[in-house]
Amino acid sequence: MRFLPPEKGFLGLDPTGPFPPDQARAVIIPFGLEESVTFGGGTSAGPQAIIDASPELELFDEELWCEPCREYGIATLDTPPIAKTIEAALEQLDGLVEDVLAAGKFPLVLGGEHSLTPGAIRPFVRRHPDLTLLHFDAHADLRDGYRGEHFSHASAIRRCLDNPGVSVVSLGIRNISASEIPFFDKAGDRVRIYWAKDKRQWNADEIVSHLAGKTVYLTFDVDGFDASLMPATGTPEPGGIFWDEAMDVIRAASKVCNIIGADVVELAPIKGFHSCDFIAAKLAYKILSYSLLGGKSA
Repeated sequence: MRFLPPEKGFLGLDPTGPFPPDQARAVIIPFGLEESVTFGGGTSAGPQAIIDASPELELFDEELWCEPCREYGIATLDTPPIAKTIEAALEQLDGLVEDVLAAGKFPLVLGGEHSLTPGAIRPFVRRHPDLTLLHFDAHADLRDGYRGEHFSHASAIRRCLDNPGVSVVSLGIRNISASEIPFFDKAGDRVRIYWAKDKRQWNADEIVSHLAGKTVYLTFDVDGFDASLMPATGTPEPGGIFWDEAMDVIRAASKVCNIIGADVVELAPIKGFHSCDFIAAKLAYKILSYSLLGGKSA
Protein backbone atom coordinates (compact mmCIF):
# COMPACT_ATOMS: atom_id res chain seq x y z
CA MET A 1 0.00 0.00 0.00
CA ARG A 2 1.19 3.49 -0.81
CA PHE A 3 0.17 6.24 1.62
CA LEU A 4 0.00 9.99 1.36
CA PRO A 5 2.29 11.95 3.70
CA PRO A 6 0.30 12.38 6.96
CA GLU A 7 0.10 16.16 6.57
CA LYS A 8 -1.57 15.73 3.15
CA GLY A 9 -4.00 13.04 4.25
CA PHE A 10 -7.13 12.94 6.39
CA LEU A 11 -6.89 15.31 9.39
CA GLY A 12 -3.58 16.73 8.13
CA LEU A 13 -1.72 14.92 10.88
CA ASP A 14 1.73 15.75 12.21
CA PRO A 15 4.24 13.44 10.49
CA THR A 16 6.07 13.07 13.80
CA GLY A 17 2.92 11.74 15.51
CA PRO A 18 2.69 8.45 17.39
CA PHE A 19 1.59 6.35 14.40
CA PRO A 20 3.53 6.25 11.13
CA PRO A 21 1.12 5.41 8.26
CA ASP A 22 2.11 1.76 8.07
CA GLN A 23 1.27 1.30 11.77
CA ALA A 24 -2.08 3.10 11.78
CA ARG A 25 -5.14 0.98 12.53
CA ALA A 26 -7.48 3.01 10.29
CA VAL A 27 -6.95 3.60 6.57
CA ILE A 28 -8.83 6.19 4.53
CA ILE A 29 -9.46 5.13 0.92
CA PRO A 30 -10.40 8.12 -1.27
CA PHE A 31 -12.43 6.77 -4.20
CA GLY A 32 -14.23 9.43 -6.22
CA LEU A 33 -16.24 7.11 -8.48
CA GLU A 34 -18.83 9.06 -10.48
CA GLU A 35 -20.36 7.11 -13.35
CA SER A 36 -24.11 6.76 -12.77
CA VAL A 37 -25.33 9.93 -11.05
CA THR A 38 -28.76 10.89 -12.37
CA PHE A 39 -29.39 14.41 -11.04
CA GLY A 40 -26.76 16.66 -9.45
CA GLY A 41 -23.15 15.70 -10.17
CA GLY A 42 -19.85 16.41 -8.47
CA THR A 43 -19.32 13.34 -6.27
CA SER A 44 -15.92 12.70 -7.87
CA ALA A 45 -14.68 15.76 -5.95
CA GLY A 46 -16.11 14.52 -2.65
CA PRO A 47 -13.10 12.65 -1.25
CA GLN A 48 -10.66 15.51 -1.75
CA ALA A 49 -13.13 18.04 -0.33
CA ILE A 50 -13.46 15.91 2.81
CA ILE A 51 -9.70 15.56 3.14
CA ASP A 52 -9.20 19.30 2.56
CA ALA A 53 -11.76 20.15 5.27
CA SER A 54 -10.56 17.58 7.79
CA PRO A 55 -7.53 19.50 9.17
CA GLU A 56 -10.01 22.09 10.48
CA LEU A 57 -11.57 19.51 12.80
CA GLU A 58 -10.66 19.62 16.46
CA LEU A 59 -8.87 16.35 17.15
CA PHE A 60 -10.08 16.22 20.76
CA ASP A 61 -13.45 14.52 21.28
CA GLU A 62 -15.31 15.80 24.33
CA GLU A 63 -17.35 12.59 24.55
CA LEU A 64 -14.45 10.16 24.34
CA TRP A 65 -12.24 12.60 26.31
CA CYS A 66 -9.16 12.04 24.18
CA GLU A 67 -7.78 12.73 20.74
CA PRO A 68 -9.08 9.48 19.22
CA CYS A 69 -6.76 9.53 16.20
CA ARG A 70 -3.81 9.33 18.60
CA GLU A 71 -5.31 6.18 20.09
CA TYR A 72 -5.62 4.24 16.83
CA GLY A 73 -3.77 6.14 14.09
CA ILE A 74 -5.06 7.15 10.66
CA ALA A 75 -3.35 6.77 7.30
CA THR A 76 -4.66 7.91 3.92
CA LEU A 77 -4.15 5.74 0.89
CA ASP A 78 -2.70 7.29 -2.25
CA THR A 79 -5.26 5.74 -4.60
CA PRO A 80 -4.56 5.27 -8.31
CA PRO A 81 -6.79 6.67 -11.08
CA ILE A 82 -10.22 5.07 -11.02
CA ALA A 83 -11.14 2.59 -13.75
CA LYS A 84 -13.45 3.88 -16.46
CA THR A 85 -16.42 1.53 -16.01
CA ILE A 86 -18.36 0.87 -12.82
CA GLU A 87 -17.71 -2.88 -12.94
CA ALA A 88 -13.97 -2.38 -13.37
CA ALA A 89 -13.96 0.30 -10.64
CA LEU A 90 -15.69 -2.08 -8.23
CA GLU A 91 -13.04 -4.72 -8.91
CA GLN A 92 -10.38 -2.09 -8.28
CA LEU A 93 -11.96 -1.02 -5.00
CA ASP A 94 -12.30 -4.66 -3.97
CA GLY A 95 -8.52 -4.96 -4.33
CA LEU A 96 -7.80 -1.79 -2.36
CA VAL A 97 -10.05 -2.82 0.53
CA GLU A 98 -8.63 -6.34 0.43
CA ASP A 99 -5.11 -4.98 0.88
CA VAL A 100 -6.22 -2.91 3.89
CA LEU A 101 -8.00 -5.85 5.52
CA ALA A 102 -5.11 -8.20 4.83
CA ALA A 103 -2.89 -5.77 6.75
CA GLY A 104 -5.25 -6.01 9.74
CA LYS A 105 -6.58 -2.45 9.43
CA PHE A 106 -9.99 -0.74 9.38
CA PRO A 107 -10.91 0.66 5.94
CA LEU A 108 -13.08 3.76 5.52
CA VAL A 109 -13.90 4.61 1.90
CA LEU A 110 -14.62 8.22 0.96
CA GLY A 111 -16.83 8.47 -2.14
CA GLY A 112 -17.80 9.11 -4.77
CA GLU A 113 -21.25 7.78 -5.58
CA HIS A 114 -23.02 5.06 -3.65
CA SER A 115 -22.51 2.48 -6.40
CA LEU A 116 -19.08 1.84 -4.86
CA THR A 117 -20.45 0.05 -1.79
CA PRO A 118 -21.05 -3.36 -3.42
CA GLY A 119 -17.37 -3.40 -4.41
CA ALA A 120 -16.18 -2.17 -1.03
CA ILE A 121 -17.96 -4.96 0.85
CA ARG A 122 -16.70 -7.86 -1.28
CA PRO A 123 -13.59 -8.53 0.84
CA PHE A 124 -15.76 -8.40 3.97
CA VAL A 125 -18.29 -10.86 2.52
CA ARG A 126 -15.50 -13.28 1.68
CA ARG A 127 -14.57 -13.24 5.37
CA HIS A 128 -18.06 -12.80 6.85
CA PRO A 129 -20.81 -14.23 4.61
CA ASP A 130 -23.45 -13.13 7.13
CA LEU A 131 -22.40 -9.46 7.04
CA THR A 132 -24.98 -6.86 8.13
CA LEU A 133 -25.08 -3.35 6.66
CA LEU A 134 -26.00 -0.35 8.78
CA HIS A 135 -27.26 1.98 6.06
CA PHE A 136 -28.06 5.71 6.33
CA ASP A 137 -29.73 7.15 3.24
CA ALA A 138 -32.67 9.07 1.82
CA HIS A 139 -33.21 6.28 -0.71
CA ALA A 140 -33.76 2.56 -0.31
CA ASP A 141 -31.44 1.82 -3.26
CA LEU A 142 -33.24 -1.46 -3.92
CA ARG A 143 -33.79 -1.01 -7.66
CA ASP A 144 -32.53 -3.85 -9.85
CA GLY A 145 -30.64 -1.41 -12.05
CA TYR A 146 -31.58 2.07 -13.19
CA ARG A 147 -31.49 3.73 -16.61
CA GLY A 148 -29.75 0.72 -18.07
CA GLU A 149 -27.00 0.48 -15.44
CA HIS A 150 -27.06 -2.71 -13.36
CA PHE A 151 -24.59 -1.24 -10.86
CA SER A 152 -26.28 2.17 -10.59
CA HIS A 153 -26.01 4.24 -7.43
CA ALA A 154 -29.79 3.69 -7.19
CA SER A 155 -29.12 -0.06 -6.92
CA ALA A 156 -26.31 0.03 -4.37
CA ILE A 157 -28.05 -1.90 -1.60
CA ARG A 158 -29.75 -4.32 -4.03
CA ARG A 159 -26.34 -5.24 -5.42
CA CYS A 160 -25.03 -5.76 -1.87
CA LEU A 161 -27.99 -8.07 -1.23
CA ASP A 162 -27.01 -10.17 -4.24
CA ASN A 163 -24.77 -11.80 -1.62
CA PRO A 164 -27.29 -14.21 -0.04
CA GLY A 165 -26.04 -13.91 3.53
CA VAL A 166 -26.02 -10.11 3.62
CA SER A 167 -28.77 -8.19 5.43
CA VAL A 168 -29.38 -4.48 5.95
CA VAL A 169 -30.81 -2.12 8.54
CA SER A 170 -31.64 1.15 6.76
CA LEU A 171 -32.37 4.49 8.40
CA GLY A 172 -33.71 7.78 7.08
CA ILE A 173 -35.39 6.37 3.99
CA ARG A 174 -37.94 8.72 2.47
CA ASN A 175 -37.80 7.71 -1.18
CA ILE A 176 -38.70 4.29 -2.54
CA SER A 177 -40.07 3.51 -5.98
CA ALA A 178 -42.98 1.22 -6.83
CA SER A 179 -40.52 -1.06 -8.64
CA GLU A 180 -38.65 -1.68 -5.37
CA ILE A 181 -41.68 -2.70 -3.32
CA PRO A 182 -42.00 -6.33 -4.53
CA PHE A 183 -38.36 -7.00 -3.61
CA PHE A 184 -38.78 -5.25 -0.26
CA ASP A 185 -41.98 -7.18 0.52
CA LYS A 186 -40.24 -10.51 -0.15
CA ALA A 187 -37.03 -9.65 1.68
CA GLY A 188 -38.35 -10.29 5.18
CA ASP A 189 -35.78 -9.75 7.92
CA ARG A 190 -33.00 -9.25 5.38
CA VAL A 191 -34.15 -5.64 4.90
CA ARG A 192 -35.34 -3.58 7.87
CA ILE A 193 -36.24 0.03 7.11
CA TYR A 194 -36.62 2.80 9.66
CA TRP A 195 -38.54 5.38 7.69
CA ALA A 196 -37.66 9.04 8.14
CA LYS A 197 -41.35 9.85 8.57
CA ASP A 198 -41.27 7.87 11.83
CA LYS A 199 -38.05 9.26 13.28
CA ARG A 200 -39.77 10.98 16.19
CA GLN A 201 -40.53 7.48 17.47
CA TRP A 202 -37.09 6.01 16.84
CA ASN A 203 -35.29 4.42 19.75
CA ALA A 204 -31.58 3.87 19.16
CA ASP A 205 -31.38 0.85 21.46
CA GLU A 206 -34.28 -0.83 19.67
CA ILE A 207 -32.77 -0.11 16.26
CA VAL A 208 -29.37 -1.56 17.14
CA SER A 209 -30.92 -4.61 18.79
CA HIS A 210 -31.02 -6.01 15.23
CA LEU A 211 -27.23 -5.61 15.09
CA ALA A 212 -26.37 -7.10 18.47
CA GLY A 213 -23.45 -9.50 18.28
CA LYS A 214 -23.18 -9.14 14.50
CA THR A 215 -20.41 -8.14 12.14
CA VAL A 216 -21.41 -4.81 10.59
CA TYR A 217 -20.34 -2.61 7.69
CA LEU A 218 -21.57 0.99 7.95
CA THR A 219 -22.51 2.81 4.74
CA PHE A 220 -23.54 6.47 5.04
CA ASP A 221 -24.97 8.29 2.03
CA VAL A 222 -24.87 11.94 3.10
CA ASP A 223 -28.27 12.57 1.51
CA GLY A 224 -29.58 10.66 4.52
CA PHE A 225 -29.09 13.95 6.34
CA ASP A 226 -31.84 16.53 6.04
CA ALA A 227 -31.37 18.88 3.08
CA SER A 228 -31.08 21.86 5.42
CA LEU A 229 -27.98 20.24 6.92
CA MET A 230 -26.59 18.67 3.75
CA PRO A 231 -27.50 20.49 0.53
CA ALA A 232 -24.19 19.42 -1.09
CA THR A 233 -25.38 16.15 -2.56
CA GLY A 234 -26.98 15.05 -5.79
CA THR A 235 -30.50 14.70 -4.40
CA PRO A 236 -30.86 16.78 -1.20
CA GLU A 237 -34.07 15.65 0.45
CA PRO A 238 -36.19 17.31 3.15
CA GLY A 239 -37.42 15.36 6.14
CA GLY A 240 -34.13 13.65 6.87
CA ILE A 241 -31.79 12.79 9.72
CA PHE A 242 -30.02 15.40 11.82
CA TRP A 243 -26.59 15.09 13.40
CA ASP A 244 -27.56 13.95 16.88
CA GLU A 245 -30.02 11.36 15.54
CA ALA A 246 -27.27 9.79 13.44
CA MET A 247 -24.74 9.89 16.27
CA ASP A 248 -27.20 8.27 18.70
CA VAL A 249 -27.53 5.24 16.42
CA ILE A 250 -23.84 4.91 15.48
CA ARG A 251 -22.80 5.28 19.11
CA ALA A 252 -25.33 2.67 20.24
CA ALA A 253 -24.30 0.31 17.44
CA SER A 254 -20.64 0.55 18.43
CA LYS A 255 -21.54 -0.84 21.85
CA VAL A 256 -23.41 -3.95 20.67
CA CYS A 257 -21.77 -5.06 17.42
CA ASN A 258 -18.43 -5.22 15.64
CA ILE A 259 -18.22 -2.45 13.02
CA ILE A 260 -15.39 -3.58 10.76
CA GLY A 261 -15.49 -1.08 7.88
CA ALA A 262 -17.39 1.89 6.51
CA ASP A 263 -17.95 4.33 3.70
CA VAL A 264 -19.16 7.92 3.45
CA VAL A 265 -20.55 8.67 -0.01
CA GLU A 266 -22.40 11.12 -2.25
CA LEU A 267 -20.89 14.42 -1.09
CA ALA A 268 -21.02 16.79 -4.09
CA PRO A 269 -19.11 19.87 -2.88
CA ILE A 270 -20.53 23.34 -3.50
CA LYS A 271 -17.83 25.86 -4.33
CA GLY A 272 -17.38 28.39 -1.53
CA PHE A 273 -19.76 26.53 0.79
CA HIS A 274 -17.54 24.56 3.13
CA SER A 275 -19.89 23.51 5.92
CA CYS A 276 -20.99 20.33 4.14
CA ASP A 277 -17.40 19.26 3.51
CA PHE A 278 -16.68 19.85 7.19
CA ILE A 279 -19.76 17.86 8.29
CA ALA A 280 -18.75 14.92 6.09
CA ALA A 281 -15.20 15.04 7.49
CA LYS A 282 -16.47 15.10 11.07
CA LEU A 283 -18.85 12.25 10.27
CA ALA A 284 -15.94 10.16 8.99
CA TYR A 285 -13.88 10.91 12.10
CA LYS A 286 -16.79 10.04 14.42
CA ILE A 287 -17.44 6.77 12.57
CA LEU A 288 -13.80 5.79 13.02
CA SER A 289 -13.76 6.77 16.68
CA TYR A 290 -16.98 5.01 17.60
CA SER A 291 -15.99 1.91 15.64
CA LEU A 292 -12.46 1.64 17.03
CA LEU A 293 -13.03 3.07 20.52
CA GLY A 294 -16.75 2.43 20.96
CA GLY A 295 -16.36 0.74 24.32
CA LYS A 296 -14.85 3.92 25.76
CA SER A 297 -17.77 6.22 24.86
CA ALA A 298 -20.03 7.62 27.55
